Amino acid sequence: MPTNLPPIYYEIEAQYREATDSQEKIALLEEMFSVVPKHKGTDHLRADLRRRLAKLRTTAKTPSAASKQASVFNIDPEGAGQIAIIGMPNVGKSALVAALTHAAPESAPYPFTTWTPTPGMMPIDNVQVQIIDTPPLNREHVEPELFNLIRRAELLIIVIDIQGYPIDQLEEAIDILLENRIVAAGHEDMYTGSRIPAVKPVLVLANKCDDPSCDEDFAVLCELVDEDWTLLPISAATGRHFDALKRTVFEHLEIIRVYAKPPGKEPDFSRPFVLKRGATVEEFAGKVHQDFLTQLKTARVWGSTEHDGLMVSRDYVLHDGDVVELRA
Repeated sequence: MPTNLPPIYYEIEAQYREATDSQEKIALLEEMFSVVPKHKGTDHLRADLRRRLAKLRTTAKTPSAASKQASVFNIDPEGAGQIAIIGMPNVGKSALVAALTHAAPESAPYPFTTWTPTPGMMPIDNVQVQIIDTPPLNREHVEPELFNLIRRAELLIIVIDIQGYPIDQLEEAIDILLENRIVAAGHEDMYTGSRIPAVKPVLVLANKCDDPSCDEDFAVLCELVDEDWTLLPISAATGRHFDALKRTVFEHLEIIRVYAKPPGKEPDFSRPFVLKRGATVEEFAGKVHQDFLTQLKTARVWGSTEHDGLMVSRDYVLHDGDVVELRA
């Protein structure tokens, strides 16, 4: 029976055969699987794709495979979220990462200083998020693994230079992302390709807004930018508006902090459990200890409930700052 595969399948298959990175191969196999039509003629092909996916995922997790296929672009997520800092050359990405974290990416006043990604941890109150300085976007030298890293990130921060040509920088960065099947959430209509894109929340930082004299330039930038982007002024040199940046990052990651209260004791507010917005008591209980998933008898919540210490059900939706007491 004919498979009647769409042309896009063969495009993805050709890219899969050229791929060398295991994570890229996994992503391409998943995409191949998603475009295969479901009928009897494709049963064997779909089963073969499943087998290859399972084998690749297992291999990628083994220590021997990790040592053989180690890549500087394969950065394990840490903290409450993984953020990729991206942008055109010489916009101040590395200086920003160095100012926000203890990382020390190479930084200089000339372009193309950064050739490999550098991760660092940025504190936001009592949680840490991972931000990764990346090589500059550049059409002349496209590193496929860079875009795989960007696709895996939970949030993208595009840095532009308010003292340069910020609109051109933003438009070119967006165009390069679109050419590599990465589209900003809320701007899906900008993507015209036939393959499935990665949709990512995007925050745009106008760097080098070092003092109030730059505020007028930023206001003009906001008026001239065509699309509805989340724009923030920032200064890697002076730390201006870092607090606003951290609040915005926290909101874009859509996370909440929940604190465990052992029965008869006070909660430890220095060690929150980080959950996705909309998480329930049951999900929180599973994070505290897997045994709670089957043995949980009661849960009380302080914070978002009508009364402090109110007993709630497993499906109660928690909010940022809630305190929860679990009893088995």
